[in-house]
Formats: sequence, structure tokens, C-alpha cells
Amino acid sequence: MTRELFRRFGWVAVLVIGLALYFLVLRTLVETQNPNLVPAVILLGASTVPAAFLTFAQSRTGQWQVPASVLVVTAFFGGVIGLVVAGTWEFDALHRLGTLPMLFVALIEETAKLVVPLLVLVTVVFRHKRRLPSDGLIIGIASGMGFAALETMGYAFTALVESGGNVGALEQTLLLRGLTAPAGHTAWTGLTCGALWYLLSSPSVRSLLAFLGTFLGAVALHTAWDTFGTILAYAVLAVLSLGWLVLRLRRYRAFHPDRGPIRAPALAV
Repeated sequence: MTRELFRRFGWVAVLVIGLALYFLVLRTLVETQNPNLVPAVILLGASTVPAAFLTFAQSRTGQWQVPASVLVVTAFFGGVIGLVVAGTWEFDALHRLGTLPMLFVALIEETAKLVVPLLVLVTVVFRHKRRLPSDGLIIGIASGMGFAALETMGYAFTALVESGGNVGALEQTLLLRGLTAPAGHTAWTGLTCGALWYLLSSPSVRSLLAFLGTFLGAVALHTAWDTFGTILAYAVLAVLSLGWLVLRLRRYRAFHPDRGPIRAPALAV
């Protein structure tokens, strides 16, 4: 019973503890004006909400499907390699084209975030012959989480420098990007990887079209997110992204590798 409660509500502990540590370090930074505390504030502010969301999604797959070690490695290398690949491709495209439309940015970043999940697919999943769509969705969320956290850290540092060391500007950037991270990179990469794992678990023309449609849908949401910079637009896109993710999670949780998708049980997600 205790293990079941932890599985379902462990994300609350991650969120509460992470936020408590963040505000503790932030308060100390404000009172002492010690710049050595800035990296800790940025790290906690950028990673707490995405980590809590990853824990939440993992617990809603029916059980702890993907080992924590795989998720940690995917989040770390997915973030670092994703940023490096996206940054390089965006720089090259900008150099050649002279301008970089938001559609190109979205296409490049959504592709870059798939590099590490594909490596996990080849090195771990194929070896163990386990290709459940719910696993892919969680691995995608981990990769998107790492990318979002590192990107948020970069934006927060830039905001701090450009504001002349204003902690308020740092806090505002962390708040906005931290809260919206689950509905952005995290959700989009999770959706795409879930569809990819579904294609490999149940190969067909229909599942191939579903994967391509999901990837293009993630690119479209990403493009809209970067194009319309209003609170209302963010709210609408967040509802669409998270709603789509929850529906996929419910369907994948009811997936059986031999029978394909079955009717989802009447359980709250």
C-alpha cells in the first residue's frame, strides 16, 4: 500500500521538496547577495517542475516501467546533445539562409531531441526486445525535460546578465519557463517518442502515418508557441499539448504487444 501511494503521489514529493529547496536558496541569495548561490537557484528553478512532471507521467503508465537509470541518462544526454545538435543546425541554417523562420527552429529542435531516444532505442530497447509505447513516451518526456531544463538555465542566466544582476528578472524567467516546460518540449518529445515506439511495437501503414502526424503536430505546436508570445496563446497551446499527451498516455497504458491497443480501463490519469 505504501509503495502504491508513493508510485502515484511521488511526483508531489519531488515538486514540494524541489520548490522548498529553490525558495530556501533564493531567500539566502537575496539576503546575502552571494553570487555563488546563483547556479543553485537556476538549477533548482529550471529542473524542479519538469522532474516532477516526469515522475507523474512515469507513475501513470501502470507501474514503474522504465528504470530510473535510463531516465536519468536520457534526461542528461538528451538535454546536452539535443542542445548541441539544435544549436549547430540552427547556426548553420541561419548562416546559409540569413534568417531562420520559427518553423525551421521547431523542426530542428524537435528532431535534435530525438537523437538520444533513438540511441536508447538501439542500445537498450532492441537488445531487451521491449518496445512498449508507454516506455517510449516516458523516455521522450525525459529527453524533452533535459532539453527544456538546460534551455531554461540558459535563458535565466541571460536574463540575469542583461538586467545587470537583477534577481527579480532571474526569478521571473525561471517561473515562466519552469511552469510551462511540461506543456512544451517535455510534452512534444514525449508524444513523438511514444508514437515511434508504437510504430515499432505494431508496424503498419497506419502506425507509420500516426508517427509522422504526431511529429508534424509537435512541430506545429512548437512553431505556434514560438510565434505567438502571449499568455492566452501559451494557455491554449498548453491545454492542447497536455491534453494530447494525457490521451496518448491512457491509450498506451492499455497497449498489449500481442493484441495491440485495447480499451483503456476506467482509471483516472
